[in-house]
Amino acid sequence: MSDTELRLLLSSLRGYLGELRETGVEGLPFAVTAAGQVTASATPEPLPLKGEESMSDAGSPVPESVEDVLHDLGDCRRCALGAGRTRLVFGVGNPEARIVFVGEAPGRDEDLQGEPFVGEAGQLLTRIIQAMGFDREEVYICNVLKCRPPGNRNPLPAEIDACQPFLLRQIKAVGPEVIVALGTFAAQTLLAVREPISMLRGRFHDYHGIPLMPTFHPAYLLRNPAMKREVWNDMKAVMRVLGLEPAQKSHSGEKG
Repeated sequence: MSDTELRLLLSSLRGYLGELRETGVEGLPFAVTAAGQVTASATPEPLPLKGEESMSDAGSPVPESVEDVLHDLGDCRRCALGAGRTRLVFGVGNPEARIVFVGEAPGRDEDLQGEPFVGEAGQLLTRIIQAMGFDREEVYICNVLKCRPPGNRNPLPAEIDACQPFLLRQIKAVGPEVIVALGTFAAQTLLAVREPISMLRGRFHDYHGIPLMPTFHPAYLLRNPAMKREVWNDMKAVMRVLGLEPAQKSHSGEKG
């Protein structure tokens, strides 16, 4: 294994262990095989869907809300991005939405307004959402990172590691029926893989028991409008999972 592969593996492992810790797992049970090898004897439980609740040691329901996660995040300085942001960009929309859209990181407009997807790419995302039969306020929209990287550069592993546990809790608090990962970094972070978005999109993946559809980021569509049809095909698959009948024609999503 190369040094680069090892660093990627360790980064993914740190993020995974952080997710387990944030969901209340204090340790992993291990078993010794007949050959003397130590192996994990349990796998993580899927995220509870809407209507399901986690339980405290006393057996009482202790659901966590989106507001609880935001309060815990606070005036975040867990990575260097906190010092340079204008506003923290947590998320927006229905805290009990059926569908969650996850992007990469805030841009300039988002950093100024404190809301994800409000620039030109956000306007395109809104049209896609409307073409699916939803108002923007009916879905939930967030990013992997809650602060803008300088110059809109790609997220760094340490920044992803700092934000990823809160993203997991965010999604768990909403309890969606399906997740849409917008772009390479969102898909790779949520799925802990390195394949490009072109290889991941077009089919569902599992994210803690929730169907996840990777697709192209709206900013990519602005530069490559011919790919809008591919995204609309992905969204039609999402609509079918939600029990919705895709429209024969899309005015804002496919043509948008």
